[in-house]
Amino acid sequence: MKILVIGGTGTIGKRIVEHFSKDHQVLIAGRSSKDYPMDIADTRSIKRVFKKIKKEGKVHAIICAAGEAKWAPFKDLSETDYHIGLRSKLMGQVNVVRLAKKCLKKKGSVTLTTGVLADDPVFKTASAAMVNGGIHSFVQAASLEMKKQIRVNVVSSGAVMDSWDKYASYFPGHPPISMDKMMNGYIRSVMGRGTGQIIRIYI
Repeated sequence: MKILVIGGTGTIGKRIVEHFSKDHQVLIAGRSSKDYPMDIADTRSIKRVFKKIKKEGKVHAIICAAGEAKWAPFKDLSETDYHIGLRSKLMGQVNVVRLAKKCLKKKGSVTLTTGVLADDPVFKTASAAMVNGGIHSFVQAASLEMKKQIRVNVVSSGAVMDSWDKYASYFPGHPPISMDKMMNGYIRSVMGRGTGQIIRIYI
């Protein structure tokens, strides 16, 4: 398979690339990518990369492990702060799905990324939790109209082991998720047949 990983140099993205590169051709897109520079908050950059890939040969799967949202106490979040997550992690991933057919083979798949905050938010995550929940609803609704063309799923993981040192204080009592368990979600989405699924990996 030929797989595009958006955000392939991040904590989760690196593990995704490492796994799928063993048996498949993997293209890496992201803000620091020389070959496929993309900021998912900028729709034009998504279009440019997808157009380039279409010329080179369409992919079988797209995995998006990119996007950001503001973490801050609810009382301190401004409208501008909320728009960071809305433009990037929410609409960025929605636009990846919207535009995917430009570079994705028929019956290909798109896998998005959220996290446990959609179901079990913690302090300072009003914006991030809102965005994650929105993506879950979007995937379930969009998949109803895409079944014969493109599969779309979302992997929602707890805080992963590779970033646990950074986030442990935010998640008291939450078990850190091993990278192998986290990867199983992406494997299931890409290699399986399901669509419209929220693949939760919280324990």
